[in-house]
Amino acid sequence: MAETVAAPVPWYRVPQRWVRRLYDWTISWAETPHGSIALFLIAFAESSFFPIPPDVLLVALCVGSQRRAFRFAAICGAGSVLGGIAGYAIGWGLWESLSGVFIPHVFSQEVFEKVVKLYEQNAFWTIFTAAFTPIPYKVITIAAGVCGISLWTLVIGSAIGRNLRFFLVAGLLYFFGAPMKAFIEKYFDVLSIVFTVLLVGSFVVLKYVV
Repeated sequence: MAETVAAPVPWYRVPQRWVRRLYDWTISWAETPHGSIALFLIAFAESSFFPIPPDVLLVALCVGSQRRAFRFAAICGAGSVLGGIAGYAIGWGLWESLSGVFIPHVFSQEVFEKVVKLYEQNAFWTIFTAAFTPIPYKVITIAAGVCGISLWTLVIGSAIGRNLRFFLVAGLLYFFGAPMKAFIEKYFDVLSIVFTVLLVGSFVVLKYVV
């Protein structure tokens, strides 16, 4: 009887499996005394290379301790902005030697080129939009360094966008608690995009109408 040979794992299944493991590992920190430190470090790392957004740990921590929700949001924002500066440094000083590591393993050449074109139009709004919405923030920070965007533009746009995002999540969980967790996890991408459209629209109204 012929020996049964297991079918090889498809190439597209491997990244998903690793991402799921990283996701589970990220959330597991909410059950430890070091959750706040892990939140800062994950937010820092996600700004340049780590694939799991810090929101997943932020949500878990806020559900576990609603009264500290805004403190967790501040920690997450600080780690993310400082990580953005690190991403900028990679693009500014190390891109020539590290580009082969980031492309295509962290983000694609196509995405990178699209961000470069967006920077040619409006650097601040590109950074702010990516900082608040599900657009991969890491490609924004690194491309900012490669393109020589002002570091202050990156810091200010990131500080506003990232903190709006994290404090929105924390606020929803602070006032509505655990029932809001499933809603955020399911609809966060849509909510963030809608909120950004409304926010940008309000600036346009203030500029051209008021």
